[in-house]
Amino acid sequence: MDVDTRLLRYFAAVAEEGSVTRAAERLFVSQPALTKQIRQLEAGLGVTLFTRSRTGMALTEPGRALAKRVPALLDGWETARRETRSAASRAARVLRVGFIASAANEATQPIVAEFARRRPGWRAEMRQASWSNPSAGLADSDVDVALVRLPFPGQDALRVAVLFSEARWVALPDSHPLAARDTIPFRDLWDEPFVAAPAESGRWREYWLAVDERDGHPVRVGAVTEQPDDWLSAIANGYGVALAPESAARFYTRPGIVYRPVTGVSPTRVGVAWAPADDADPVVREFVRCCREARPVT
Repeated sequence: MDVDTRLLRYFAAVAEEGSVTRAAERLFVSQPALTKQIRQLEAGLGVTLFTRSRTGMALTEPGRALAKRVPALLDGWETARRETRSAASRAARVLRVGFIASAANEATQPIVAEFARRRPGWRAEMRQASWSNPSAGLADSDVDVALVRLPFPGQDALRVAVLFSEARWVALPDSHPLAARDTIPFRDLWDEPFVAAPAESGRWREYWLAVDERDGHPVRVGAVTEQPDDWLSAIANGYGVALAPESAARFYTRPGIVYRPVTGVSPTRVGVAWAPADDADPVVREFVRCCREARPVT
């Protein structure tokens, strides 16, 4: 049987957590979907991997045997995949740079230009990721380095250098009653429906809904989007409001939408991230230096 590495990752999470509920939260998938994947793995192997009970999921003897091998298998596969993709990009003299939305704002172009100056013949290939992938492809080894918004799920397993911070504003329809104000206290937005990122983005979604800054007040979600154009359409159509970086007012203007400063919420931070395995990679290190030396234009 050929086993999808995703099934092994799911198995490892359930084995470590001892609970489908906790594993599903960690993996940002639904419990029914995770249960289905575990049963698929068991059917393919022809063994029972877990004993299920009200108290959780306990490994069987075959399950314990598999659990001993899976971490090394996954580490080996991830290393092989990362090195293969990296070798291909190095052969083409391309550095794959993932980014979310406006990347490093107006500093992005100077960063790319400085990298090209320091590395003649190399090209920084910018790859935009959806909001359902807040590591901008870095966690999946789809890119070599990423310009990201903090915090994001999985960042503790990566190297991250904070570049700068900016205030969080609110985007809302220009016909909204609060649009006439110059500044809006976040408390006045608590009962508004919000346009949210997909649920699988986990902590990223919670941060842009400011879940931790509502004093326990529940969030109302009016729409879910994962691309800037869809996000703008949802706001313009009145499905909800949304917190956004201050720079969104410059990068994502659209008729029918206004941006206003918000008080009572913490600022957002922009960072550059890379895999620990690339600490010694001279090309990645060069790009990171370019990011650290750039000065954002505000």
